[in-house]
Amino acid sequence: MAIFRCNKCGHIREVNISYIGNSGKCPKCKDSIKIYDTVAFVSSLVKLYTEQSKKLRELQRIEPINDDEKEIFIEDIDIYNTNIFSKPTSYMPIVSWFKNRNIKVKINPDAVDTTGFFDEIAVLIGDDFDVLKIVINQIKYIQSKKYTNVKIDLSKKNKVESEKIISFCKLLYEYSFIARFSFNKKEKFIYLNLQEASKIYEFFNGIWMEWFVLIKLMELAQVNKTPFSLSRNLIVKFSDGVSNELDLFLLTEKKVPIYIECKSGEFRQDINKYLLLRKNLKIKKEEFVLCVFGLSDAQTKGMSMMYDITFVNEKTLIEYIKSVI
Repeated sequence: MAIFRCNKCGHIREVNISYIGNSGKCPKCKDSIKIYDTVAFVSSLVKLYTEQSKKLRELQRIEPINDDEKEIFIEDIDIYNTNIFSKPTSYMPIVSWFKNRNIKVKINPDAVDTTGFFDEIAVLIGDDFDVLKIVINQIKYIQSKKYTNVKIDLSKKNKVESEKIISFCKLLYEYSFIARFSFNKKEKFIYLNLQEASKIYEFFNGIWMEWFVLIKLMELAQVNKTPFSLSRNLIVKFSDGVSNELDLFLLTEKKVPIYIECKSGEFRQDINKYLLLRKNLKIKKEEFVLCVFGLSDAQTKGMSMMYDITFVNEKTLIEYIKSVI
């Protein structure tokens, strides 16, 4: 049989096979219609349906961005286990801020994904840095020598400090930051065997400070219900071709930028580099923060008076950020 279908009014009926290829007028709307073989017509419809179904499935795999999803409500999420800051809706205000200043920026979305254990360990270190720095400094030193065996002497530590250090090292083992852990109670020595994965190496080499600051900023946003965009480990390239890696960059709802550089140990040789970076970013002294772990309060105040950047330590950082935003 042949099929007669009007494209104008939708009228459809079967006609004799002898009419295939001919044209006829629709009995309802009088529009001129071509008559097709039924099998060929149905095959064409099936092919079209298959193609459209495939496109629909592909579109359904793309997560839509609804108007009510554009704003992140951080008070409703677990900041220690979220990738919400990795989404474009979170970091696009930062991209726009740099673009408006003719600065190219490359965002690393994974750098604010807290679904691993880096953030939890970093917070433990930063919150008790005076006690736990013996572990971090020794691991960093051994890594620099390309060794994997670490020995930590607790003989000069009091009971409370020793218990904290032992508990922390056990947790490093539990979370697989180290391959082995043992404690010689008699000799008061901790023995660690390090992992050789690059991310673990980088963490102990200083990246832990960025994770610490990241979580503290998220906590601030959650407690104060203060929305802002936040990015870590981003690369900027200025119009003169100079590139810099930025530790953490925060942009408030009112478009106030705050850059935070994290350091421990020796940092003084880099001060001139930071002064130039602040100038290139075109931000105020109050918006360029150098967080030096272990630096005394007196030193942070004195150095902030001496230079056109702001010095803080791990204990005063958040209070300072609160005063700026």
